[in-house]
Amino acid sequence: MDKTQHRLFVLGAIFLGFYALALTISPAVVARAWQIDYRWSHWLGYLVWLTGFAIAHRQSARRLASHDPYLLPIIGLLTGWGLLTIWRLTTYFGLRQTIWLAIALGILVAGMRIQSPLRILRRYKYLWLTSGLLLTALTLIFGTNPMGYGPRLWLGCCGVYLQPSEPLKLLLIVYLAAFFADWSHVFVKRPDAETTNTLRFTVHALRSPQHIPKLRILIPTLIMTGVALLLLLVQRDLGTASLFIFIYSVMIYLALDWWLIPLFGALGLGLAGVAGYALFDVVRLRIEAWLNPWLDPSGRSYQIVQSLITVANGGIFGRGPGMGSPNVVPVAHSDFVFAAMVEETGLVGAMGFLALLGLLLHRGMRTAMRTRDIFSRYLSAGLTAYLVAQSVLIIGGNLRLLPLTGVTLPFVSYGGSSLLVSFIALSILLHISSATADDRRQTAVGGQLSAVPLISLSSLLLIALATAALANGWWSYQRGPDLLTRTDNPRRAISDRFEPRGALLDRHDIPLVETVGQPGQYTRLTLAPSLGPVLGYNNPIYGQAGLEASLDPYLRGLQGQDALTIWWHHLLYGQPPPGLDVRLTLDLDLQEIADDLLGDHSGALILMNAQNGEILVMASYPGYDPNLLNEQWDELIRDERAPLMNRAIQGSYPTGDLVRVLFPDGVPASSLDPVPIRLPEGAVSFSEEASSPMGIALLAATLNNQGIRPAPRIAQAFRHPEDGWVLLPPLASPLELISPSEAKSITLPLKEPHTPTWRLSLTPTDETLTWYVGGTSSDWEKIPLTIVVVLEEENLPLAEEIGGVMLSAAMTP
Repeated sequence: MDKTQHRLFVLGAIFLGFYALALTISPAVVARAWQIDYRWSHWLGYLVWLTGFAIAHRQSARRLASHDPYLLPIIGLLTGWGLLTIWRLTTYFGLRQTIWLAIALGILVAGMRIQSPLRILRRYKYLWLTSGLLLTALTLIFGTNPMGYGPRLWLGCCGVYLQPSEPLKLLLIVYLAAFFADWSHVFVKRPDAETTNTLRFTVHALRSPQHIPKLRILIPTLIMTGVALLLLLVQRDLGTASLFIFIYSVMIYLALDWWLIPLFGALGLGLAGVAGYALFDVVRLRIEAWLNPWLDPSGRSYQIVQSLITVANGGIFGRGPGMGSPNVVPVAHSDFVFAAMVEETGLVGAMGFLALLGLLLHRGMRTAMRTRDIFSRYLSAGLTAYLVAQSVLIIGGNLRLLPLTGVTLPFVSYGGSSLLVSFIALSILLHISSATADDRRQTAVGGQLSAVPLISLSSLLLIALATAALANGWWSYQRGPDLLTRTDNPRRAISDRFEPRGALLDRHDIPLVETVGQPGQYTRLTLAPSLGPVLGYNNPIYGQAGLEASLDPYLRGLQGQDALTIWWHHLLYGQPPPGLDVRLTLDLDLQEIADDLLGDHSGALILMNAQNGEILVMASYPGYDPNLLNEQWDELIRDERAPLMNRAIQGSYPTGDLVRVLFPDGVPASSLDPVPIRLPEGAVSFSEEASSPMGIALLAATLNNQGIRPAPRIAQAFRHPEDGWVLLPPLASPLELISPSEAKSITLPLKEPHTPTWRLSLTPTDETLTWYVGGTSSDWEKIPLTIVVVLEEENLPLAEEIGGVMLSAAMTP
């Protein structure tokens, strides 16, 4: 037995040692440089863990020689994993947790030296529970909160605090186990000699009407548990109150072996939830955030949404120790430590963690089944159920299986009170398992105890763990891609600081937007700020817009790269590979001419190749400078002229008689369908009454392209690190709307004299608006061009001047 425990400890120490080493070198991996500040502080926690558990291992072998050899290594691995995670998240709380761990290990070792602790616990059950209730009641007068705000559930000062509700859980289990053991002769029928091997417990108090008065025996347990619940309700510690209802239901079920007890317990939890929803704002907010977290993801649902994104970011294998961004979730070291662990160890780590809880459940229930002492049975099963159920409760909150409750993850989350109580529970389990194996002279209750309640309870908790595993897989694998592309995922901005984002280039490879700086300090620089509404922005605070948003998968390196390259970078660095440059169809020289022509006049301009749909110019005024977004954001969103809008594609302007002149016989029905394009809007929409300039440009291009509407295109190619420039095909296909002869007959009356161009300009009736539509005529032998200008003013001469000069500049070599 000692050898088994020793081997398991060695394996756990090796695992945690490599984990600590990975945390140390992770800053160098993230920064892709060796000249960096490494993480060293967590090694203190590892050394305390290693020393403390080594002493506990030796003491358990000496004092409790026959104890279960799996319990201590399981708890050791859970505790060490949680401790290193807390150090990784925050050095301050990592140091405090290390101190608490040293104290908890000291209590564990001291507890191993106590003779007959189970007898003491059973004999003074009322004293223990009453003391716990008094401590909890003191928080109503002297309660405080270490954070300085929120529920006052702690006692203490000067940086040392105790949360009385934590030991109260343990004391309640001790009390109920002792109470039901003392009255076992009432609830349990002793088997006669002929049925010793087959007779199960019979609950006379509930199955026989003549024994109903014996239910009065339960009154003390109802009173004591009710007082505890009342105190917790007054404190609004509703998560712990829910756990108390579960504990009470479990202990009664273990004692009475009546299948309706779990149903009554579930009903009680449901009624408590309904009452809490109606009476307490905090419960209502948590339940609403649980039911629909997407309704207010930046407000009351921020924690749960970020927790799910954190889990999704872990994927299958995780980002690696120290490579994720778990601190994005508030209070990650406490309420969301499971999500933090999963981000860096992935679905594989989550399965391993849940497997450890399943193994703890198995060993704890095995200890309960093997003991012949009924008090030890109830106590072992109750403690095991409490530790696993509380773990499921907080893990379920992290995974949106259950509403958030705020309880700790035993042995793992930050919290001195929780850690001390969890280690006391471990000490009790070790004593029970040792006594079970050593002492075969214990007083039995008259025969073999039924294993049915234990098996049923174990099955229920295993199902809960399996459900948590499935939920983790759902968020990590199935929903992961959708969650990671959400605009409220701050990891995208964090990644941009360490991985260079691809550049946006014009059609002649002139940079329009590029990444500057050093790893860890990368920023985005827009070199053509007049193109702000078109190029958009990639901002850590305000998200993304324009081409920065629509081409983000390529610019971030998540699309266009080989799948193996993406996987390797995620595995090695916890980040996507370097972004890819994207060449646009825009011509910067022509773009600057268009911007100068528009000047201070609100409107938009589109110039495109009518043959292949390439957009050569897309101008919108007023605009903004993406480089000054942080300084000007408030001013921009208050500006009634809407400078953040790309009028060329987002604007919707009345067309008046424009469409009727361009298509005298009516617009073909097929032209009314949205046309896909690589812009955030996703498609170009059009209607005969109102349209964007881009929509009119596609109709006009049809007339310049022998009746065929071209497929619009603004992204031409991306630069692969090995294959060079790879063309990006348009998202739509060319579509024949009218015949070549019809197209020519429409433009012929609009042709300008002495030039190979045609134009149409008008002001819709009752509108302060001017349209200019034109293009090259059929006698133009080079690439056909189409231009659309819209001015938010009645100014035909200016619109004609802008359109004519722009078209002439594009036709001039």
